[in-house]
Amino acid sequence: MQSTEGLVPITRAFLAAYYDKYPFTPLSDDVVRLSDQIHAMATDLLKDSTPTPGQSVLVQEAERQPPHKIDENMWKNREQIEEILLLLDVSRWPTSLRQESVVEGVEVAAVLMRLQEKFKATLKTLEKFQATNSEFVFNTVMTYMPQDFRGTIIRQQRERSERNKQAEVDALINSGGSIHDRYDLLWRQQMERRRQLAQLGSATGVYKTLVKYLVGVPQVLLDFVRQLNDDQGPMEEQRQRYGPPLYSLTRMVHNIRLFLTLLWGYLEARKLQKHQITILDEATDIYTSEIDRFIKFIGEVFSNSPFFITAEDAGILEARNKDDCKEISVAAGQTHEVSLAVGSVNSYIAWDFSVVQGKMNLDIGFSVECIDSSGKNTLILPYRRYEADQVLRYKVDCIPPVVEPISPDDQ
Repeated sequence: MQSTEGLVPITRAFLAAYYDKYPFTPLSDDVVRLSDQIHAMATDLLKDSTPTPGQSVLVQEAERQPPHKIDENMWKNREQIEEILLLLDVSRWPTSLRQESVVEGVEVAAVLMRLQEKFKATLKTLEKFQATNSEFVFNTVMTYMPQDFRGTIIRQQRERSERNKQAEVDALINSGGSIHDRYDLLWRQQMERRRQLAQLGSATGVYKTLVKYLVGVPQVLLDFVRQLNDDQGPMEEQRQRYGPPLYSLTRMVHNIRLFLTLLWGYLEARKLQKHQITILDEATDIYTSEIDRFIKFIGEVFSNSPFFITAEDAGILEARNKDDCKEISVAAGQTHEVSLAVGSVNSYIAWDFSVVQGKMNLDIGFSVECIDSSGKNTLILPYRRYEADQVLRYKVDCIPPVVEPISPDDQ
């Protein structure tokens, strides 16, 4: 059992500093481009027919913003991949494709089979990541638990709970539940695990005493599980830092599924257009390669992140986080100006800025100018470019002139 003496749960300030060491290389521009093209093709298909109730639900889902949670987006991607694999199964192909025997039809079939293999490989990668991450969190928590019969009991309880959850999933499948039903259940089970942790961390009175002393859970661990997923807790830093690229991939896979669903219905009456399969093929390549890269990256970030830090380190980070710096996102090709009124002659202008994440392939320019009352512009600090991400922390102050005290001899 590892000692928690002098340790406190990780803080959002700690994660901000920790994530600075792990900048995520931006997604390919093709993600947005192809996602938009796939969505546009789906919209075109809708012009020729009235969507079924099921298709309407897919359209509405594709229009919504992805959920604001890393793990929920992982489940959403898994669900959409499984739905796509179902559509790509030969038995689900439109009759016109299954009966096509000309060269063009054979080529399309080969593309569809290749897409199927790509999505299968990505699904395995995603499933392995989730299983590995869950096991890592549990095993890390257990290192702070008593290594005696109490730890054994906790492991047995977890195994029993997971068997019961799997039995619930199996029962749903055997009763004819859909892929969506299954993933809805899986997410509810995930949220139940989270609620149980939060309840454990919020335990009070006699129950808290039992948890802490009879089960042997250290107080710092209780604090960790209680606050980890708060709206403004440590994980919010993770969501803001790494959420946007994952949200883009969630949107992309939604669009791919929507297009395939509408296309299969369309092909029962019309012929497949070559550009449709070309864009679908390209979009699949980009999506599977980019989400595989993201999963590998985020897995490394998670596996190296500690649960606890020393109270001293937490205090230093908290103090640093309470400075007067502001944060601003500067989009590519855009500028951000900060104006400061100077009320006294010989005042000093002080500035400081830093990038939240540095990237070698991006930079940002900075300069300082003075505009007097007549509108005349004077360059104080020439324009210079610095390596940067799109997010800056900055601080600008006007320091009044220093007035020397008047000595008796000067009077």
